[in-house]
Amino acid sequence: MSRTTLDPARTALVVIDVQEAFRKAVPTFEETARKTAVLVQGAHALGVPVIVTEQYPRGLGDTVPEVLERLEGERRLEKSVFSAARVPGFDLQGRDQALVCGIEAHVCVSQTVLDLLADGVQVHVAADATASRTAENRVAGLHRVEAAGATLSSVEMALFELVGAAGTPQFKTIQGLIR
Repeated sequence: MSRTTLDPARTALVVIDVQEAFRKAVPTFEETARKTAVLVQGAHALGVPVIVTEQYPRGLGDTVPEVLERLEGERRLEKSVFSAARVPGFDLQGRDQALVCGIEAHVCVSQTVLDLLADGVQVHVAADATASRTAENRVAGLHRVEAAGATLSSVEMALFELVGAAGTPQFKTIQGLIR
């Protein structure tokens, strides 16, 4: 396996601020939330820890139900800083790879990715599960993290990379999630 290939034993999924207040503000919100939910389910199936953050939940609301109902007891980290990596209690559980998704690409996602890269973490961003209020800001955020060294990926690409091979029970689970 390539050193840059996502490995379930080395990867943590970081879900950033997929919260109710963004539903009306982000044009691609429904698709972003749906794909984030698929990532969470896939992470559970593959034994990948999930870290979830909420930016100022008193103002922006909780993690949306379509994602929240797929969390299996994961604690949600409340934050007021933009980078999730700066929140007390943020912990990749000894993993040196992070698969990141969430809202907004040009603020909280990008600042989290930049901090993780600075800490030596190999970061993949599921671009199709990452959004901003405007397309221009989403593109700018994704360009920024890619230029800094993150790998842009997709939900399907990341999950099949994590599963590694067909013909296993995990493959069948992931295949069912993708369909």
